[in-house]
Amino acid sequence: MQAQFLPSRTVSLYLARLFLVRTVAIIAALVLVLQALDLLSESGNILAHPGNGDAEIWRYISLRSPQIMARFLPFSVLLATIFTLATLNSNSEVTAMKASGLSAHQVLAPLIIASLGVAVLSFVFNDRVVSRATATLNQWRKVDYAAIPIDHGDRVRVWVRDGDDLVEVGQVQGRGNAALLTDVTVFDRDGGKLLSVLHAPHARRDGAGWRTDKATRFDVASGKLSDIGSVIVARGVRPDQFTLSNVDPAGLSFFALRTAIGDLADAGRPTKALEGSMWHKISEPLSSILMPLLGAVAGFGLARSGKLFVRAVIGMMLGFAYFVADNFALSMGNLGAYPPFLAAWAPFLLFMLIGEVVLIRTEE
Repeated sequence: MQAQFLPSRTVSLYLARLFLVRTVAIIAALVLVLQALDLLSESGNILAHPGNGDAEIWRYISLRSPQIMARFLPFSVLLATIFTLATLNSNSEVTAMKASGLSAHQVLAPLIIASLGVAVLSFVFNDRVVSRATATLNQWRKVDYAAIPIDHGDRVRVWVRDGDDLVEVGQVQGRGNAALLTDVTVFDRDGGKLLSVLHAPHARRDGAGWRTDKATRFDVASGKLSDIGSVIVARGVRPDQFTLSNVDPAGLSFFALRTAIGDLADAGRPTKALEGSMWHKISEPLSSILMPLLGAVAGFGLARSGKLFVRAVIGMMLGFAYFVADNFALSMGNLGAYPPFLAAWAPFLLFMLIGEVVLIRTEE
């Protein structure tokens, strides 16, 4: 067995080129077919809005295609691995490489390195293109493919935590220091015990807090309601904590989602599901590295034994099992059953071990 990790430069480039060409061809074919099928169901909805035509159809394609590409890229890497190794095996090229002293890991090394490059490009593509396309497409769908209205920052029924206190706002208009809070209710608590309830029709930013007008306070202990006029409440609560809406992790980049999670945590809102989605933005592109390992079973063994097709099916089953486990773990993380980090990374680490065990037990 050779000491180096990679085979010769010529063999490495040969394997990586075969693998990458097949990956690009498969993802292009999948995007073309799936986008055509998707248009069959959505084109009627797009054209149903008065004034929409070919330009809106092409706009939809430009927004939907990145989503399809990101979703099926790991699957394309798996199929490219199986096709590449099965072809090399049927042509006895794998046998020749192993006869020259290469181990199974060395045969797979160029594919794993190439898939690492695919993973890096996938992360950048998801972060810079897919997230923006998803956010725009979701907004467009909400208005039934009409013109997307300008978001002025108005929010309704917003809850914010200020230490032990809770602040409820019926409506938030505007952004930043110009934000106007309407129908403000402050629940004054101490150690979880409710002391008083303050209510004001409006509140505006004043220094580090929010100044109310025509405020009233209900004292829980005495049961008395009193007019207190203008007072400052929610000291230290930033304007963006009120203007935060429901965060769609698919429509945000990794760093934007990380910032939103921090803001939501400061506002006292639950963030576990979003944290799982944030870590999944890294583990999902890295799943491309797993595919050569899971699909490697198709590349080894004697092709003349008649079991090459069976080995290829086993490789696809391992890959599909990973996708099922990944979606299941992420769903459990969203429900709070799994910790966020475990929900995002447990399937990746588990199937990496499974792939290594299968490869070592069968070939090494």
